[in-house]
Amino acid sequence: MPIFGGYVGGVEETAICDIATTLTSFAMLNASYHHDGPIHIRWGTTSSRETLQIAGHVAAAMDINTDVLLANQYYPVAGPCTEMCLLEVAAQAMTDTASGRELISGCASAKGVAEDYTTGMEARMLGEVAEATAGMDVGEINHILKQLIYSYERKYLTAPMGRTFQECYNVRKIVPTKEYLNVYASAIDVLSRLGLDIG
Repeated sequence: MPIFGGYVGGVEETAICDIATTLTSFAMLNASYHHDGPIHIRWGTTSSRETLQIAGHVAAAMDINTDVLLANQYYPVAGPCTEMCLLEVAAQAMTDTASGRELISGCASAKGVAEDYTTGMEARMLGEVAEATAGMDVGEINHILKQLIYSYERKYLTAPMGRTFQECYNVRKIVPTKEYLNVYASAIDVLSRLGLDIG
């Protein structure tokens, strides 16, 4: 998981580093697949404009030139039960699907650093968006992504922490609360207005 903006440098340099670490995992470590996810040095997220560029270009290059399996980790800035978190997840799922990434793993919301701040609803968004994106024209996807990323990237400094798993779910039945279902429906509505057909 190379760090954009750190010692490696900008988008292009981080993409080169990402390719190198991916190839190394197979050549030197005999990996079955490579689990990736470029991270933004300032925001600690994989869903920033720059990290999505890196992840998308790297996955597409590897997909075109190799037959290796690639996975990606999700670290939204915002926490569960927030529209921002779900939109960040959607942007990354669209990028990964369009660029040919084979495996998409779950989400570590709130940058993956807060205890109990991950739920199944983020993974549900990931799956539904990936399915809706599959087969779409890349130009159309990029058009949606530009609007989608713009809608949340200005909020990084004030990103909502969200709620813990215990606050987002009925822990006895392991089902999401009505509040989270409403937040989810609102995020789906945003994506639909942007042109993503989520059935």
